[in-house]
Amino acid sequence: MSNETAYDSDRAIEVQLSDKEFEDLQENNKMLPRRSKDSLFISSKPTSGESNLEKRYIDECIKPRANPNDKRKKFHTLVKLLKDKNVSKRLWGTIDRKTRITIQEVHEIELEYNVTHLEEFHLEISDVDMYSEENSVLDSLMGDLENMSIVHVEEKEGGTQLKLIITFEDGSQALMKPMRFDRHRETLPNHFYFVDYERHNSEIAAFHLDRILGFRRCPPVVGRKLNITTEIYAVAEDELIKTFFVSPAQNLCFHGHCSYYCDTGHAICGSPDTLEVSLAAFLPPDSLSGRKSWKNPWRRSYHKRRKARWETEDNYCETVREKSMYNNTKRLADLVDTTILDFLIGNMDRHHYETFKIFGNESFILHLDHGRGFGKANHDELSILAPLYQCCFIHITTFHRLLQLQLNPMKLSSLMRCSLYKDPLNPVLLDSHLEALDRRLEIVLNVLHDCIKKNSVDSVFFYDKGVDEEKNIEKL
Repeated sequence: MSNETAYDSDRAIEVQLSDKEFEDLQENNKMLPRRSKDSLFISSKPTSGESNLEKRYIDECIKPRANPNDKRKKFHTLVKLLKDKNVSKRLWGTIDRKTRITIQEVHEIELEYNVTHLEEFHLEISDVDMYSEENSVLDSLMGDLENMSIVHVEEKEGGTQLKLIITFEDGSQALMKPMRFDRHRETLPNHFYFVDYERHNSEIAAFHLDRILGFRRCPPVVGRKLNITTEIYAVAEDELIKTFFVSPAQNLCFHGHCSYYCDTGHAICGSPDTLEVSLAAFLPPDSLSGRKSWKNPWRRSYHKRRKARWETEDNYCETVREKSMYNNTKRLADLVDTTILDFLIGNMDRHHYETFKIFGNESFILHLDHGRGFGKANHDELSILAPLYQCCFIHITTFHRLLQLQLNPMKLSSLMRCSLYKDPLNPVLLDSHLEALDRRLEIVLNVLHDCIKKNSVDSVFFYDKGVDEEKNIEKL
């Protein structure tokens, strides 16, 4: 390999070394850690304020009290609608009829004693969700992600920003996204959504929110503090190793290879070699489930001057409904669910979505790639809700859950804070981002209120197929 030069964002020249030159550099340069089990850096001190977090957890989650100053909107009209005899019957009929067909059942696989927690989790994935409400292996899997030894690290091919594939000692794998900035760094005002930095804490928070919303369509994600020297550098592939360096501040850094932000000027640095990351459990292999990627009908233009068609046509949903897949179907209702999650976290980057091939068109939409969420605490991007306000269509169960969360004595922000307390990187979100969830939940319900005012109830809600069949039989 010959020497080449490449210019980074700061106009500094990087020299790409040959394999032989790199080996010589490793041997002779004492600043660059060798592949070893020992860190050459002083361990970071534990963060302060843990006792205050524990006290807040007890006050808010263990012994919660009603807030006399709670001024949340009560949405009496929507509550009254749920009390309607016909709507209530069909709602509970949908809930009661909900069944799960799992990957294990489709393949008729007998569970063996030597399977990993991740393999067991894969077998429990169903056509309606990633895991059931009473899933027994989820906590064990998340414990593995938090604590299990890492034996190999490689770069994930493709993508605009750096992601690493982590292999654990039991052979299971996870997708790692590193921390680039601290919690206070928001999306730069002049950055478009398609060049925004990805945030590791957004991936963690989105998993918890997806679970609270009752979707359970996001693979498990946990936060973890890694030692770059012993847990990444020591077990990384050679091509990644070549991008490591020690910064002028004496922190260990690397940048890997990707489309954006993979150069010296945008390196990922430890403190001094401790790094926060998110770890998302790997999805099943194609041989077990397969995945299909679909273009999102409401994808953005990804251009700094052009607008997408849905941004200029108020009746765009009618065009989408011309395709049988979206003609008031479960798929359209699932897409609206994804939209609601994206709006709550502020994620504008949803150009495609994925489903499991094994379940055909009945597969739920996987909730993946939430790294560009929680970037603007004080801005609510209403355009994300276009599928909802243009189609006025939603799962009756989602409508019910959103209203429950609005009327619950504990706010959505409190439920999230209590859930996130369990994560090793707690606090995962700043209070401003948690409070934004309460504000955005109310916005979603206001949109639904307007939809119901303008349309018949039957046209707004999607019920289980079997429930509608029973209703038609009763009419006969």
